[in-house]
Amino acid sequence: MAFVHLHVHTEYSLLDGACRIEKLVSKAKELGQTALAITDHGVMYGAVAFYKACQAEGIKPIIGCEVYVAPRNMSDKEHSIDNNYSHLILLCRNEQGYKNLCYLVSMAFTEGFYIKPRIDWAILHQHSEGLICLSGCLAGEIPQKIIHGDYEAAKAKALELRDLFGEDNFYLEIQDHNIPEERQAAQGLIQIHKETGIPLALTNDAHYIEKADAYYQDVLMCIQMGKTVDDPNRMRFESQELYLKSEEEMRKLFPDWQEAADNTVSIAERCNYDFEFGHYHLPRFKLPEGESDSYEYLKKLCEQGFAERYPDKPEVHKQLDYELSMINKMGFVDYFLIVSDFIGYAKRSGIPVGPGRGSAAGSVVSYCLHITEVDPIKYSLFFERFLNPERVSMPDIDVDFCVNRRGEVIDYVNRVYGHDHVAQIVTFGTMAARGAIRDVGRALSVSYAETDAVAKQVPSGPSALNITLDEAISLSKPLKEMYQSDPTLKHLIDVAKALEGMPRHASTHAAGVVITEKPVYEYVPLSTNDGNPVCQYQMTTLEELGLLKMDFLGLRNLTVLDDAVKLVQKTVPDFRIEDAPEDDKATYEMLAAGRTSGVFQLESTGMTGVCVGLKPKSIEDITALIALYRPGPMDSIPRFLECSVHPEKVSYKHELLRPILSVTYGCIVYQEQVIEIFRRLAGFSLGQADMIRRAMSKKKHKVIDAERVAFIHGDPSRGIAGAIANGVPESVANSIYDEILDFASYAFNKAHAVSYAIVAYRTAYMKRHYPQQYMAALLTSVLESSTKVAEYIAECRELGIKLLPPDVNESDANFTVAGENIRFGLVAIKGIGWGAIEELVAERHENGLFTSFEDFCKRMSGKELNRRAVENLIRAGAFDGMGYKRKALLQIAGAVIDSISQAARDNIAGQYDLFGDFEAQSEASPQTIPIPDVEEFSARDKMMMEKEVTGLYLTGHPMDEYRDAVRKVGAVPIGAILGDFAADDGPQRFADNQYVTVAGVISTMRTRTTRNNSLMSYVQLEDDTGTIEMIAFQKVIDTCGSLLRENNAVIVRGRISVRDEKEPQLMADTLYNIGDMAYMPRERSAPREEIRKDQKLWVKLPARDDPRLHRIELLLTMFPGEQQMVIFCEREQKRLAARCVIHRALVQELRDMLGDGNVVVK
Repeated sequence: MAFVHLHVHTEYSLLDGACRIEKLVSKAKELGQTALAITDHGVMYGAVAFYKACQAEGIKPIIGCEVYVAPRNMSDKEHSIDNNYSHLILLCRNEQGYKNLCYLVSMAFTEGFYIKPRIDWAILHQHSEGLICLSGCLAGEIPQKIIHGDYEAAKAKALELRDLFGEDNFYLEIQDHNIPEERQAAQGLIQIHKETGIPLALTNDAHYIEKADAYYQDVLMCIQMGKTVDDPNRMRFESQELYLKSEEEMRKLFPDWQEAADNTVSIAERCNYDFEFGHYHLPRFKLPEGESDSYEYLKKLCEQGFAERYPDKPEVHKQLDYELSMINKMGFVDYFLIVSDFIGYAKRSGIPVGPGRGSAAGSVVSYCLHITEVDPIKYSLFFERFLNPERVSMPDIDVDFCVNRRGEVIDYVNRVYGHDHVAQIVTFGTMAARGAIRDVGRALSVSYAETDAVAKQVPSGPSALNITLDEAISLSKPLKEMYQSDPTLKHLIDVAKALEGMPRHASTHAAGVVITEKPVYEYVPLSTNDGNPVCQYQMTTLEELGLLKMDFLGLRNLTVLDDAVKLVQKTVPDFRIEDAPEDDKATYEMLAAGRTSGVFQLESTGMTGVCVGLKPKSIEDITALIALYRPGPMDSIPRFLECSVHPEKVSYKHELLRPILSVTYGCIVYQEQVIEIFRRLAGFSLGQADMIRRAMSKKKHKVIDAERVAFIHGDPSRGIAGAIANGVPESVANSIYDEILDFASYAFNKAHAVSYAIVAYRTAYMKRHYPQQYMAALLTSVLESSTKVAEYIAECRELGIKLLPPDVNESDANFTVAGENIRFGLVAIKGIGWGAIEELVAERHENGLFTSFEDFCKRMSGKELNRRAVENLIRAGAFDGMGYKRKALLQIAGAVIDSISQAARDNIAGQYDLFGDFEAQSEASPQTIPIPDVEEFSARDKMMMEKEVTGLYLTGHPMDEYRDAVRKVGAVPIGAILGDFAADDGPQRFADNQYVTVAGVISTMRTRTTRNNSLMSYVQLEDDTGTIEMIAFQKVIDTCGSLLRENNAVIVRGRISVRDEKEPQLMADTLYNIGDMAYMPRERSAPREEIRKDQKLWVKLPARDDPRLHRIELLLTMFPGEQQMVIFCEREQKRLAARCVIHRALVQELRDMLGDGNVVVK
């Protein structure tokens, strides 16, 4: 005897299944079961992961799905009728069955989605071949007809399905979870079996693995529906029997119908679909007319490109020939032609394309096809790092496009290869440790404060990305104490541990696109997201199945460069950024001076410091910066900087290393250097060397130890001579191998770094030589981020560039150049759409500048510009250039617009008055409305108006008048806090629960009553660097409530609070009026504009064990130099000495961290 579970829901039923795949399969094996099915609700997300887990445990996998069937046609979507779908189990018998199931599941999303992805009976009739069908659970149409008393209709549907699938491929599914209706349905199904001979199949609707897991399933459903476990009106399972039962338990359910259990085994025996891994399904490139051979056409294109790229380097042709032969041998000719084609389309269409990304830049073929713009010969890049003949795998060419026009390239690919041959790729949001705590806390009705307190004790940041709750408890003492001392919190954490890591929702990968030869659904099932088709398997799975995956990435900086170049071309028509010299001294001097704000990849404080220390002089130097400034290799920065400043300190363990490591001052920085060391010193082929590099990066110790012997002594069987044979002493070879091993896991892909270094250099070049154009483009690109806009406006001030308010006679849609300054764009003014802006600019170009407010209203009458838009233009100062006062225009704007509209109506009416007075029929003119002479709004009121209609202050900032007062109290810029937490490598200067002093203007405020009847205020506090949400509780409201009013400037002492991925908040402890000078220290050292070499940098800390001392030490490695820094530890009354270069970026960083009063240069 045996039994097979054929109705099983895994974690990929998304919050409606608690069976983790690996544990599920392990449990099936423990129960002695030899096969197992996966039948998630309407999806096949987990099919491949399930298949691999089963194979690993020696269990036969059965791929299936519990589909939803529409009551009428799947295209019908009428509420109260078409939301009553039924369930049906479909299992793949063979490859045709898999293809049909993929098609059905795909169509359920792309054509039939209504509340759930649905098929209908008609489409099932067309795509039933190769499938075995079970009649479904209680929600199946046949059981539903039975329990509603329509036995004959149930029987008729059963006979219909038997005829459709065949006598051996349709089964009546019987279940018993102690639900009365289920037993009623089972009796009817057994009766149908008796009357028709349609076989029975025994199943359990498994949603969790153990019976005790029923509670976790219940919590999952609460999370899915946004309910709490104590809600009496919510949906819940009526039984706790939906677990993976043993054969004995299953057979006891229907002791008189043992054949129903036996049939599960025969079904499993006939389900024989296997996924095929490693076999490529690449699309065919459509050759142009006159071409018949893809390889010959590829060679032809490469020869054309070679003549352009290497006119004076015939010796490189040998590398081109080698790469072409490898590409042909590995079967990737069409792949390169496809990539070359859509990149060519983008370039012909004026869509900015990045110079390269990833290891593809190591290919001469890519360079000759204009896929990349990085010369692999010039930068010593290796084809084998990209495409290794020793390890056949799909090449991976990721491409950066202008972020605004990336979609056009995807549309082109859709047109060329067909919409059903192109799809995006799914990705899953999972319940990570902190998120699981918060989700479960809501479901269990644990208070927000308690849940938040627990969640915040889970370590976060780059080093804790995949931390589990068990790991968090062992690392966090407060979390451990909560877990051990509070039963409620212990229960919360235990439930969260049971659910953490489960998929929570499906979304779309940011860049991945699949292109297939046949329609995508013939290979994988599809779902949809925002109406776009999405492969249901994740990116790595698609690659394993041999599908062509590409990343179409949007890079904002390419858009910025393109916009800036277009602005330059208005005065220099022939300008091309590609023609900019790569050795521009002024650009490198700007970077060396630390003026890196707005420069791609180099604008963080740490990068600024490294630029100051290194003083880059070439693209190679910038490449090294990008490669080094990451966790791990960052530890090498001090040595790298020291050797760059003092070349005499560069040393090599052997002379053979000099040509490899000289560009990085003797340090191993790149993966390509690791490969070259193996090749030059020990005689490995480039392919062999890359295999070792991969093994080292993945810490495969057996391979690492075996290859040490080959590196030192050689391996004749593989043609490896060894380092000793090349004159390297054994001890030196061992030492070199050890160093390689230390760096291999951190070494960076140089091809990628140099590609991004080129973009970084070009942005720096534009900022140095065309600052107005570049900053205008940069501001346009960050218009949605008030923090970044504030940062770049401050940088404009540093560059001596004024930001001028919008002007109806000068502004375009985006930020533009106005002489030596930048003019605000109209697109940021609320209430004005693109259509109105285009009409305004067109009218100005065609008929000249507007001469007055009335002239503007006349000429724009009848267009898309409505009254509210005109008033917003006035508030933003767009008519200030004509000499008008905003208050005056706002008073008469409505009357002027009405007068013009009335005149237009009178003129139209006059055209139809055949017998009217001739004199009266002359064109009516609007009544002239005099401009009143009124006192203008105050400067503060104007700024508030600007903020209201643009989100920004244009003519100043309310904090301007308080700038000196803010400096006196050492207030931290809000932008510094926000920027630190937004950094890719996590916060460095600030931390959750850290106390800070900030100053700003209250822009908005709302107060609400909490559950315990106390008050709580949400305040938007902003300075000229950013906006932060401040929370004030009852105690603060009681003592400082008079200060909590809009447009009031305050100083706040409070605690930073961070919730998961959200922006930090400020929990206020005390508020002061910014004008209260009694609060502020009277003495401070004024910041000096110029820092002399004989000055010292003085820093005060409360104590030597202050955690910020470590951050200061890290900061100093970024600013190496010979000037003196003195750190005074107040508690110990001791001074610590250090050396650095006293740069304004370092001083500002320290002031942001410690407050102005604790950082002095003198």
